[in-house]
Amino acid sequence: MKKMWGGRFSKKTDLLTDDFNSSISFDQRLYKQDVLGSIAHARMLGKQNIIDPKESELIISTLLDILEDIEAGKVEFSVAMEDIHMNVEAILTERIGEVGKKLHTGRSRNDQVATDMRLYVKDISQDIKGLMSELITTLLDLADEHTKTIMPGYTHLQRAQPITFSHHLMAYVEMFKRDMIRMQQVYAMSDTLPLGSGALATTTYPLDRESVALELGFAAVSLNSLDGVSDRDFCIDFLEAAAVFMMHLSRFSEEIILWCTSEFNFVTLDDAFSTGSSIMPQKKNPDIAELVRGKTGRVYGDLLGFLTTMKGIPLAYNKDMQEDKEPVFDAYDTISICAITFTKMVKTMTVNKAVMVKAAAGGFSNATDAADWLVKHGVAFRNAHEIIGKLVFYALDHQKSLDELTLAEYHSVSPVFDDTIYQAIDLNVCVNQRNIIGGPAEEQVKKAIAFNREWLNQC
Repeated sequence: MKKMWGGRFSKKTDLLTDDFNSSISFDQRLYKQDVLGSIAHARMLGKQNIIDPKESELIISTLLDILEDIEAGKVEFSVAMEDIHMNVEAILTERIGEVGKKLHTGRSRNDQVATDMRLYVKDISQDIKGLMSELITTLLDLADEHTKTIMPGYTHLQRAQPITFSHHLMAYVEMFKRDMIRMQQVYAMSDTLPLGSGALATTTYPLDRESVALELGFAAVSLNSLDGVSDRDFCIDFLEAAAVFMMHLSRFSEEIILWCTSEFNFVTLDDAFSTGSSIMPQKKNPDIAELVRGKTGRVYGDLLGFLTTMKGIPLAYNKDMQEDKEPVFDAYDTISICAITFTKMVKTMTVNKAVMVKAAAGGFSNATDAADWLVKHGVAFRNAHEIIGKLVFYALDHQKSLDELTLAEYHSVSPVFDDTIYQAIDLNVCVNQRNIIGGPAEEQVKKAIAFNREWLNQC
């Protein structure tokens, strides 16, 4: 098949060159963005009388037919045509002859592919934002059910202070909210039209770039043609946002993996989102959470790989930039399936409330509250810290919790104690006295849940 750029060449490219150079195997997923971009370009060419308006209408109607045929699976793409852009143009020319060859007037594949990718990244950033919203909604619903479910909060993976499971979940809500904001920023960074930049220096044709931007839904038109064709920051922005989102999913996955162990037993995953062992019949493995954790490295690789590709490219377009598509496609596919599956896994898991509260009681998580009780009774904090440290040492030696110690045992360390200490170290009191913004008290968590539901409605 004759190359559309073959006029300058005296011999055919090697088949290996065709295979190596071609991107149609993966960039065919840009077909919709490419056709819509071409329709807007053709409409503008007709309005500007750069081509005959009737020819513009024929090109547009045929492109719409081609789009319909592609979506119906009636189109077979050719490796010889290299990419989705050349394939669509070749099909167009095959159907309407010489008129089809006029579509490419006033544009280059350089600004065409940059436009397609921006349209694509805008689309997928909104898709992912929607999946993040579903995940947050699931966590808010679960948090609503567990505002009274006491669990230990951890530092250094050691039991530290009592909180609620609801409060713990809301920490991840905050992370995923930031991820949604990043995806909105990705959309904004992609929302500039490069079409009209040409290969690198625009064109002598009187293009109306603003009308094309309006039709395609872009907020602005690029102001420098060199940057217009060579900018892939928006792809990097998407990959970076994807990597951070996966990092958050991975952190959550790690906790779920721990919570599923018999050592923790805080949650039980639904059978539909667990797997077994080929040799050990008793096993129930958290493979979904483990795969999410593992696939995080894959998305990191997409980001780092493309950053490395871009670091040494001079202005303007270079073939290296063809490498923008696969990492973006892969990251999108990966975070999509991870977000969908993770959300369903969390929605269906069982929370073992009794185990959680027992862990909070058994790990001296109320020790800080005991020290605060002493401070409120006139003991300097450092002295209070030492007194409670001694009590914890004593309790460990006698295999007791702080609330199981007798008042006489408390007095053996400090005469300041009276029987109100027991109320102060009650886990529910410990949690609900932390009634300030951002705290684990039921009142504050319920306010946070309501605030975040409204926040989602505004997004």
